[in-house]
This record gives sequence, structure tokens and C-alpha cells, in this order.
Amino acid sequence: MSKVRQIFACRSCGAVQTKWLGKCPDCGTWDSLEAQRVEPKEKFDPRGSALKAFGPAEDEIPPPGHSLEFMANENEAVADRGGQMGGMGGGVGGSRARPIGEVDSSILIRRIPTGISELDRVLGGGLVPGSAVLLGGDPGIGKSTLLLQAAGTLAANGTRVLYVSSEESAEQVKLRASRLMQGSEGEKNTARGAETAANLFLLADTSLSRITEQASKVLGRGPDGDHPVLIIDSIQMIYKADLEAFPGSITQLRRCCAELVYMAKASGVTVVLVGHVTKDGQLAGPRLLEHLVDTVLYFEGDRYHAHRVVRAVKNRFGSTLELGLFEMTGTGLTQAPEGLTFAALTGGAGPRPGTVCCPVMTGTRCLLVEIQALTATGFLGAAKRKSSGLDTNRLAMLIAVLEQHAGLRLADRDIFASAVGGVKIAEPAADLALLLAIAGAHYKRSLPAGGVAMGEVGLGGEIRPIPQIEHRLAEAKRLGFTTALIPAAKSGKTKPAATNRGGLQVIEVRSVADAIDQLA
Repeated sequence: MSKVRQIFACRSCGAVQTKWLGKCPDCGTWDSLEAQRVEPKEKFDPRGSALKAFGPAEDEIPPPGHSLEFMANENEAVADRGGQMGGMGGGVGGSRARPIGEVDSSILIRRIPTGISELDRVLGGGLVPGSAVLLGGDPGIGKSTLLLQAAGTLAANGTRVLYVSSEESAEQVKLRASRLMQGSEGEKNTARGAETAANLFLLADTSLSRITEQASKVLGRGPDGDHPVLIIDSIQMIYKADLEAFPGSITQLRRCCAELVYMAKASGVTVVLVGHVTKDGQLAGPRLLEHLVDTVLYFEGDRYHAHRVVRAVKNRFGSTLELGLFEMTGTGLTQAPEGLTFAALTGGAGPRPGTVCCPVMTGTRCLLVEIQALTATGFLGAAKRKSSGLDTNRLAMLIAVLEQHAGLRLADRDIFASAVGGVKIAEPAADLALLLAIAGAHYKRSLPAGGVAMGEVGLGGEIRPIPQIEHRLAEAKRLGFTTALIPAAKSGKTKPAATNRGGLQVIEVRSVADAIDQLA
């Protein structure tokens, strides 16, 4: 009889240690090792039952007397399919090494549009057959709503979808789906509504073996060119019965996610997983989950605001710079295909001290974000510096630049800065807008009505150039802004130069002092 042994796994990175340690040697996290019991098995296949559920059909069983020849041909065919779907070694004979010129990647080029253009933008054009996608976000942010709407549009377009809910009953999911699809095109069009009802399947279960069994019956072995989708909401509640650990533990998460990824690569089924997040905003469970899947998406936004943002932090088949913009309404999430303006004031609104709008680039999209700042009386040596949606280190640097090169006394002032709408800004092009917002709040002055500012601020007080400035100016003009402060071009001029570009007055500034002079 095999001896049961005890190991200690890190809940942060998933590393395994033979004894308990206060600090994980791999990731450096304190008090993260958890005891787990391991019973060695004689035969262990990491692909597990999830891949076996999509094994050969009954008509592919070797006929009597022809097993060797049949299996040889089948091994080559399965190897080709395994190589096309990612080469994870699925099927009967596994995969074989081939010259890169012989690998057919056309199956990956044929993406599956979800029917939600903003989500397709983040994914790089749609779902890739045989890929695994992990979607995380705060509780109540709208993860299930987004995926249920995507499942409905996929089913209406003829794609078979299995939506597995581990947290709700099938009846509860049906009620929510009826509310989300009420008044949509799929409900108005009888044919599309019937197509959705025929292709969208619901399953309320938490057992991985039963989920894969139903997936093989509902999704497996479709016609050529058919790439079904499996949505699991959420992975933290899924368990394998042969593991003693509780659902949501590191052992269960690692094993269940790995088997689902193997299944996706071998069968061509696209797997979409919903993951919980911790209080720090990181995906719950070991970091290994993000390494296993092909795409990691975060659904962000303030629960008390209508704006929602889908952001990719990992994407093997596309860019991680794109954003998907949504607005939460009573009938679900609505898209913002023209670009959502996170400025509470439009270009024609009156000026306010401490408020500056900035065109921020996220991939190929330009967003007009309103940056606000507030200064209040504080205590010398204990002044507060707080920010929401902005880099705190960048805020501290700009405060130092204002004190050194603009003569502002801010050592005894509490300073608060925020990006309106819950959006997060990381690019340096927003430096000038944040600096002017702080100076405007301190002096009780503001930019002219309909003004925007953009530019990177250096430690020497200079305003540095930024990329894609023409695209930013065009978007500001389209949204009704009339004045723009930009970094000065390389020339011999020493004073700010103003030009008119099709109704948009562009003012070039060289230094922090020149920019502050534009406050009125």
C-alpha cells in the first residue's frame, strides 16, 4: 500500500515544499504555505478524465485483426489534429515533431466572433478555436452578465455553447438570460431566437467529470468547421472527486484548470473560465492558472458607476493594449463602439478649478479622461498623497516638480487625485493634465472652457513629446473640445505658440511654467 505523505503548497505561486516554511522560497510571500496530503498513484495522467471524455468514437475502435494497421493510421491522424490544436499530446497516439513549414495554422486564423465587438477587440478578433480564456473581476462587476450575453450571440450565430454554472441553478440562469435578451435582436427575430434556444445549453454542476461528460455529448464531434464553446462560471467551485482537497483549494484549481486546458487543445473546444479575485484585485488561486491559459482578461470598473472596462493582461493571439468599453444598464451591458468619454464634462461645459481632460491612448483607441485634483490643508511632515486610477509614484514626482520649478508650496497640503469613471491611467502622456489639475486646484484657476492637455513632464520641468499626438487631437476635436495644450515641436521659439487646426486651437508649451500660465 502506498504511503500517504504530506506536502506544503504555496497559495500564491503554487510551488511545493517538503516542509512548512514561514516564507515561500519561490515567490517570497509570507505565511502562504498550506499543508496537503498526497497519496501516490501507480498511474497518473495529468490530462485526466477531461481529455478522455473526448476520446475516439465507437466507429473508430480497431476492427478485429486490423488493430496494428488501424492504430498506426489513427496515430498519425490524431497527431496531425493535436498539432493543429496546439500540440498538447491529446488523443490516442499523441503528437509528433514536424517541420514548421508543414504545420497548418489556418484553424487558428479562423476565429469565432462572439457577436460583441468590444469583447472581440480585446480578444484580437474573436475566440481562437481550442484556446483557454480566463476572465476575472470583482464580485458584482458583471462577469456573468458579459459571458451570458456573449453565449446568447454565439448561439444565435450557430455556434454550440455549453454554459456551466457552479454557483446558480439552471432556472436562475434562465431567468437572468431572459432579462438580458429581452428586447434584443435575438428575441425580436423569431428565427434567431429559435437558433439561440437550439444551440445554447445550460448545466448547473460542480463536478469536473460530469461537466466533461456533458460537454462531450453536447459539444463533441460536430461537423467540420464547427468549433463549440464551453463557459464555466466559475472555476473556483469546480472539483475532482478523486482529490481530497476542498473546491477552491490550490490542488483542485491547478488540476481542474490543467485538465480543461488539455481538453481544449485536443478537442478544439474553446474553454472560457471565470475566476474570482482577491481583495488586492489579483486572480484567486496559484499564479499557475494564468500561465496555463492562453488569454487572461480583467473586467474592471467601479460597481457604483455604469462604466465597465475589459482589459487583457495576457493574450497569446493578440495585443494586450486594447480596451473593451461597456456601460451597465437595466437590460445588461451595452457597448460603446465610438469610444466612451470618461470626462464628466463635455467639450462645451464650463471650466472648473482642479479639473483637466486628457486624451489617453489604449492600444488603437483614444479615450478622453477627466483628471481631477484637490488640495486641502494638511500638516507639515505628514501631508497625504492619495490617488485613484493614477500612479501614486508619478503623483509624488509631479508634486516635486511643481515645488521645484513652479514655486508652489505643497509640503503642508493634502493632495488627492482621481481619474473619473474608474478607469486606470498608466501612460506618461497624462502627466501634464495631472500637473495642471493640481496647480489649478491650488491657485483656484482652470484651463479655458473646452480645453485638454497632454504631454510628459520631465524632472527638469520640461514638457516632452508624446506619440500619436495627431490622433489625440482629432479625437478631442470630434468630441467638441476647442483648445489643446501639447508639447512644443523642436524649433527656435521660446514662447508658447498657438495655431488653429480646423477649429481646434493648439497651444505648444515647453515648460511647466508655460503650461501654468495658460490657467485662467
